[in-house]
Amino acid sequence: MSTEAPEINIDRSKGDFSYAEDYAYDAGIGLSPDTIDYISKVKGEEAWVNEFRHKALKIFQDKPMPTHWASKDLDSIKFEDVRYYLSKGQKPSRTWDDVPDDVKETFERLGIPEQERAFLAGVEAQFDSEAAYSRMKEEMEKLGVIFVGPHEGLHEHPEIFKKFFGKVIPIGDNKFSALNSACFSGGSFIYVPKGVKVAQPLQAYFRINAENFGQFERTLIIADEGSEVTYMEGCTAPKFETATLHSAVVELVALKGAKIQYITVQNWSNNVFNLVTKRGMAEEDAEIRWIDCNIGSRLTMKYPGVVLKGERARGEVISIALANDGQHQDTGAKMIHAASNTTSNVISKSISIGEGRSTYRGQVHIPKRLSNCKNNTECDALLINTNSRTDTYPAITVRGDHNSVQHEASVSKVSAEQIFYMQQRGLEEGEAMSLAVNGFINDLAREFPMEYSVELKRLIDLEMEGSVG
Repeated sequence: MSTEAPEINIDRSKGDFSYAEDYAYDAGIGLSPDTIDYISKVKGEEAWVNEFRHKALKIFQDKPMPTHWASKDLDSIKFEDVRYYLSKGQKPSRTWDDVPDDVKETFERLGIPEQERAFLAGVEAQFDSEAAYSRMKEEMEKLGVIFVGPHEGLHEHPEIFKKFFGKVIPIGDNKFSALNSACFSGGSFIYVPKGVKVAQPLQAYFRINAENFGQFERTLIIADEGSEVTYMEGCTAPKFETATLHSAVVELVALKGAKIQYITVQNWSNNVFNLVTKRGMAEEDAEIRWIDCNIGSRLTMKYPGVVLKGERARGEVISIALANDGQHQDTGAKMIHAASNTTSNVISKSISIGEGRSTYRGQVHIPKRLSNCKNNTECDALLINTNSRTDTYPAITVRGDHNSVQHEASVSKVSAEQIFYMQQRGLEEGEAMSLAVNGFINDLAREFPMEYSVELKRLIDLEMEGSVG
């Protein structure tokens, strides 16, 4: 095979740019109790939030790095060199005209205002530590839907916010959820009232602009009884010589009969450590779906989960991961059955290119006291080159006589015969490889909204450039 890259018309510089900014608020370098107090003071937080942050900081400092089971690359993170809070102000603008010109230009280059006009019910655009823009269509506001940042949620809707904040993912869940709880800033707070079905997606876009920076957004979505909502998130960062840290916490609460669909297309630059904790809690007859795609970052560790708390609750994780040279996509899913007659489904597909490494970690737990619980887990891996690597660590615990679980796994490699066959039909070698990879994930890519599905295929085409050899 030749190693010549095919011609594919894609803007490589879409996310790889940054502007020099004059920040009004800067917590400085390093993490200490003073850093926490600075963030709390800037935000004007109540005493209980400041105590929450300090408690989390202590847990973060006491917990060891989880390198006994995770990648040793975690030891490369220099927490003392990170800047933990940078912003130009705390209050997001409601119109793009009010967003500072340099920040607006960033989001215009990324196409966010255009996407809002085309197909979204609401958008929040975060720039480093705070949202620069947040707006939702008036008809959604009239229905009682709330879509703001956590800071506004805390101040303007404390009766809803405090009831669920930190309940699905407690402070001490893991080292990085503790770090987020200590430093959180930005993110989304969404409440959908009883019976309201939000037809168009709500979207958040997270942008890192500064070097040596850590972004710690916090998202809490509550779907009240019988309501439905779809939330999408995207992200980019310029590529710096130094490592960048992103550590988010996402909590979903689907009350009786509610449905939440959470879609992520992660395309961080490959100097970013992406260490995210995501979990949902589904009450009786509720449904939570995570649709998760990881293409960027240096190291991603992310295992979206669902606690199936009520009878007939349903949970699903659909995951695509693509690891290229210098990348490790450590992803998976957790399904905790806590009520009878609950159902969960996990489908994971990973592609490893060059010396890229993909890892699947899955956990399914069904205790003895439950009955008529069902789980289906499928994880497939595709290796492109002989140096590519994939690992699978499924952990399934099923007790009791009336529960059922099925697990399927496969590892395959694109063969020279497949590429040769497609070349005989007029395709260039790189195009044939892209076609093979897109065919591998095609059934899962259909689960994404059309705009994201098209973008996903383009990103995969881009990643496949020069991968043949």
